[in-house]
Amino acid sequence: MFTRETALQILHEYTKSESLRRHALQVETCVAAYAVRFGEDEEAWRVTALLHDFDYEMHPEAPDHPMKGEPILESLGVPADIRRAILSHANYSGVSRDSLLEKTLFACDELSGFISACALVKPTRRVAEVDPKSVRKKMKDKAFARSVSRDDIVNGAAAMGLDLDAHIEFCVQAMQANAAAIGL
Repeated sequence: MFTRETALQILHEYTKSESLRRHALQVETCVAAYAVRFGEDEEAWRVTALLHDFDYEMHPEAPDHPMKGEPILESLGVPADIRRAILSHANYSGVSRDSLLEKTLFACDELSGFISACALVKPTRRVAEVDPKSVRKKMKDKAFARSVSRDDIVNGAAAMGLDLDAHIEFCVQAMQANAAAIGL
């Protein structure tokens, strides 16, 4: 079995940016919470989330990320289903999102980053101050966190069959429950 500890080692070896490492932990928090909710393999879902952007510093441009990272993960023994989920999180990869893990990773990637941005503009810079209503309000402000795709957030929730507000609330709560570990 491929473990979270091994995934963290790979993440730290290939990712030097603290903000990108925090992003991986934030995505992991949301994805793992969904794994528990759905009764799925929490460890595998954690590994997937932690590694989804491990190659971003080496290959920051599409379509190199995550395509050029996948063979590295394969050589490190990362299971095929995890590698496929990582490939599927990029809209341009040509890899469809079929499994619940693939859909969840996509749905949590941009949203966790957006929630983090919402927290960082709060006076205390803590996710504890973020509520779903404020996230929805900030989504309407196209100048705020402009690099975050609102379409991906909306489409991610829809692909999971979730109401957008419920998805936002679930992820906010997951991140609040793990605030210290994710740097918020």
